[in-house]
Amino acid sequence: MSDYTKSTDFASKDALPSGNAAKIVKGTEIDTEFNNIAIAVATKADLASPGFSGSPTAPTQSTGDNTSKLATTGFVQAALSALYPVGSIYTNAAVSTNPATLLGFGTWSAFGAGRVMVGLDAGNAAFDTAQETGGSADAIVVSHTHSASSSVSDPGHNHTIGFQNNTIDQNAGSSALAKQGTSNTSTASTGISVSTSISTTGSSGTNANLQPYIVVYMWRRTA
Repeated sequence: MSDYTKSTDFASKDALPSGNAAKIVKGTEIDTEFNNIAIAVATKADLASPGFSGSPTAPTQSTGDNTSKLATTGFVQAALSALYPVGSIYTNAAVSTNPATLLGFGTWSAFGAGRVMVGLDAGNAAFDTAQETGGSADAIVVSHTHSASSSVSDPGHNHTIGFQNNTIDQNAGSSALAKQGTSNTSTASTGISVSTSISTTGSSGTNANLQPYIVVYMWRRTA
C-alpha cells in the first residue's frame, strides 16, 4: 500500500519574490502530483468489500463483543479460550491430537480413560463430588456354588418267600403234597447313602456390566 507524498511544496512558492522563476507553478509539477495521488489511491482498499493482502492488523475487541466490528485472530483465540476454561472437557471422535495443538491454547491432559461421565447429584453420595469415580465393569453375579443337604430314611424291610414240602409214597411211587406256605426273611436296611451337589451357576463378570457406549478421545484443560 502506497502513501501519498507531495513532490512540490506549493505553499513555499507564495513567499518567493515576484519575478523569481521558481514562483511559477509548472504544469509538470501539477502532473507529477496528480500521478502520485492516483498511485496512492489505487493501492488503497475500497470501503465496500475491500480485499486485503499480506498481514493486515486491526484492534482486538473485548471478549463477548457481539457487534459488527472486525474479529481479529486475537479475539477468536480469546473467545475459544473462554469457551474452554480450565477444567473443561474436550472430546473428539476421530483425532487424538492434543487440543493445545488443535486449538492453540491451554494445557490439556487425557481424561476419563475407560469411563463414562455422569452429572453431579448433590443428593447422592456416589455422585456428589466432581471427578469422583465409582462403578465396575465386572459387577454382576459371578461364578459361585450353593451347598445342600439330603437325608434318607430307611426303616428296614423283609422279603416274603413261598415254600412247599413234598412227601413220597413209597408204595405208590409218586409224590404227595404234604405242606405249603410262606416265610419271611429277617429285617435289614439297604445301607443306601445319598450325596447332593448343585452345579456351579452364574458367569464371569469381566466386562459384563457395561452400558451401551461409544469410544472417543477426551481431554481436560488443566491450565
